[in-house]
Order: sequence, then C-alpha cells, then structure tokens
Amino acid sequence: MRRAAIDVGSNSVLLTVAEFRDDTWIPILETTAVTALGEGVKATGVLSERGMKDTLEAIKKAFDEALAAGAERVDAAATMAARLAANREEFLERAREQGTPVRLLSGEDEASLGLQAVMEDQTFSDYPRISIIDVGGHSTEIVTMDRCSDTPGFRNSFPIGTLGLLSTSLQAERPSGPDLMRAATEIDDVFSLAYRPGEAGTVVALGATGTNLITIREAMTEWDPNLVHGTYLDYEEISRSVRWLSSMTVDERSLVTGMEPGRERTLHAGALILERALFALRSEGCFVSVRGWRHALISQE
Repeated sequence: MRRAAIDVGSNSVLLTVAEFRDDTWIPILETTAVTALGEGVKATGVLSERGMKDTLEAIKKAFDEALAAGAERVDAAATMAARLAANREEFLERAREQGTPVRLLSGEDEASLGLQAVMEDQTFSDYPRISIIDVGGHSTEIVTMDRCSDTPGFRNSFPIGTLGLLSTSLQAERPSGPDLMRAATEIDDVFSLAYRPGEAGTVVALGATGTNLITIREAMTEWDPNLVHGTYLDYEEISRSVRWLSSMTVDERSLVTGMEPGRERTLHAGALILERALFALRSEGCFVSVRGWRHALISQE
C-alpha cells in the first residue's frame, strides 16, 4: 500500500510518498520545490499570479510523481498563505480544474499533525515530553505534549514566518544589527511565551530551517535525510548562523555549501525565528526532524 501527501506551504511545495511496511509508513520518495506562494501576501492581501502559477505547476508535478510511484491516495493541503489570502478560493478552484485538488489546512490541524509526526517517530520515542517548533513562510507552530497525556499542554499556530519578516523588519538584503533587534522584538511580541526552564522537555524542529542549518554545517552537497534526521542544533550555533547569514547578500548565501536552492532568501529569517522560539521555550537547543505534518497525514485513515 502506498500513499502520498503534498504540503502546499507559503514558501514551498513538499511531496512525500510512503509505503506501508512492517506496520509503519516508510517514505520512498520526497521532493521539494520552492515556489513562494505567500510572497507579498501580508502586504497585498492576495496571492500573486506568479506565486499561484509556479505553485500550481509544482502541485501538478507532485501529483504526477506520486501517481507514477504507485500512490493509491494523494492528499494535498495548503497552509497559512492560503488561509491569509482573499483570493484563496480562486487558487483552490484552479487546483481543482487541473485535477489536483487542494484543501485548506487549519492552523490547529497543522500544529497537531506536526506533533503527531514527531510522536510517531521512533527516533524520539524515549523522550517523555516533546515540544515541536515548525517555522514556515507565514506561520510558526509550537506544541508541547507529554506522552502519557491525550491532549497537548500547549498548542498554537503563530502568525509569524520567514516571508512575513522579509516584508517587515527584515526587508534589507543584508539586515543590520538594529534590523535584527527589531525583528527579534517583533517575533517575541507575537510568541509572548516564557516557559520555565525544562518545561519544554525535548525540543524538535521541523521544516527547512533546521534541516538547512544542518546541511550547511556539514557542508553537504547531496541531500541525505539519514545524516540530518535526529541531529542537534544548540542555541548559540543558531544565533551565530543568524548573524553570519545576515551579513551576506542573497547571491552570496546561494553559494554557501549545503544551501538548498531557493532558501537563500529566507534562511536567515527562519534561523532568527527558530532562535526566538527556543528562547521562549527556555531551551538550550533542539533536535532536527526531516519529517513534517504531511507524514502524519499519510498515516491517517
């Protein structure tokens, strides 16, 4: 049995095809396309024609790849950029017309599925309390839950993300120190969290920010999820990455070994959001997961 899920995010389209084997879902194909669907949406209130066109093409390609890989079910869901946009129904209708239906995922569902993806992962099965941080283009999900509990102790989808910051505090290509301070204040005001030390338990970062920081640290020229999944980033390393990446132009960041193509515009913003999330959780660092809410969507009946 094979299933596929497509994450139509604010900045990228992610495909996972998984096969049910030995009582678990094993990913057999994963692809990424950076399409920036949500670029400018906070300023204009609508999805741009270019963002919709590029994203619809990426969705069509993802559907074709999933079906070619033998997926019996393909689920596609859009997140914060579509939730924000006044013209989201036009985008969803165009997706239906090309035979690739996309549904709108709520912020609550996005947070819950992200947590589920980590809780079902054997890599983190020994930790009694888990917190996840999922940095996106226009939202960041933070959830904390004990394994012995049926409900999260905390769960929220915050309206702060990489593309949003690029339209406010981080408009400069090479943000200055004061720019970064203003952005940090903006993020802290949105989170408005202050966990007690140790309250977050084991923190796991989902999404491209964490994985890209690892591929850069390891100078990886070819993607290997087995070398990234479960690795650790400490707070100070992330802080240094914010300053280092912010000192470069977009073109200079694109030349950094390990940088995923298309992430050079947003990674410094993502690293800053991850840093501030860890500060809010009073955590000294986080593990990195290559899984996301799409993996949990695959396992749902």
